[in-house]
Amino acid sequence: MNTSATSQPPLQRYARVLSIAGSDSGGGAGIQADLKTIAALGGYGMTAITAITAQNTRGVRAIHALPPEILAAQIDAVVEDIGVDAVKIGMLHDPAVVRVVADAIRRHGLTRVVLDPVMVATSGDRLIAEATVEVLVRELFPLVTVITPNLDEAELLLGRRIAGIDALEDAARALVGLGAPAALLKGGHLPGDVVEDLLLCGPDDAQPLRLRSARIASRNVHGTGCTLSSAIACHLALGLALPQAVQAARQYILAAIAAGADVVTGGGHGPLNHGHAPLATVVVRPA
Repeated sequence: MNTSATSQPPLQRYARVLSIAGSDSGGGAGIQADLKTIAALGGYGMTAITAITAQNTRGVRAIHALPPEILAAQIDAVVEDIGVDAVKIGMLHDPAVVRVVADAIRRHGLTRVVLDPVMVATSGDRLIAEATVEVLVRELFPLVTVITPNLDEAELLLGRRIAGIDALEDAARALVGLGAPAALLKGGHLPGDVVEDLLLCGPDDAQPLRLRSARIASRNVHGTGCTLSSAIACHLALGLALPQAVQAARQYILAAIAAGADVVTGGGHGPLNHGHAPLATVVVRPA
């Protein structure tokens, strides 16, 4: 009897995370921050680049969009060969790119999708065209697992101010009302010594998860949104449920901010210390 098939060890693979985002030449945000984060948390990072930026710690100098067909080809190439356990989506600069990503999610049946609706850089530079916002909400929100806007992005999406911590839950419910299954609204731009983020897991969530922490004094906060969203995607790929993935990702990013607070990188907003406590790459056995 041929026992070669049964004597083979079980197949193993890495927890695979695809980042669909723009490239940051300064290395602190975008694709670069995503890959550093995924590697630090034990995942296997892959990319589909939407745009190339010329930027540093002081600001964005130029943006060059890649053709939509090249973006689609990148996603297809990765999914069809390596496979994807979770997806992080960052900067999508125009409606055609949004539609390409939405089509790819449907075509490949991608799940565990984290959308960071990148609209404004830490430097204040606008990174998304006005016409893109409507298409982003209509086409992509219903297809993702969670959206992770900061306060500025949430205000752009809702068309109104979010005045303080007491307004976070109402704003998160309004964001879910736009079609997203869940929303993590980040309150870091609000004044005060305490930072509060709020996770609402759907319109029927009667007890949103409120995450509070002491504010860490640091100029080096470039790429925090990219880092958090890719960390959530990585933890989802590793098998955590959304609330636990958000909490674990938040712990990672707080430690990364603290570890990089006193480091000088460039003359503007420097990056986090993504590699402050790297984990070994996790190997999992497919079910």
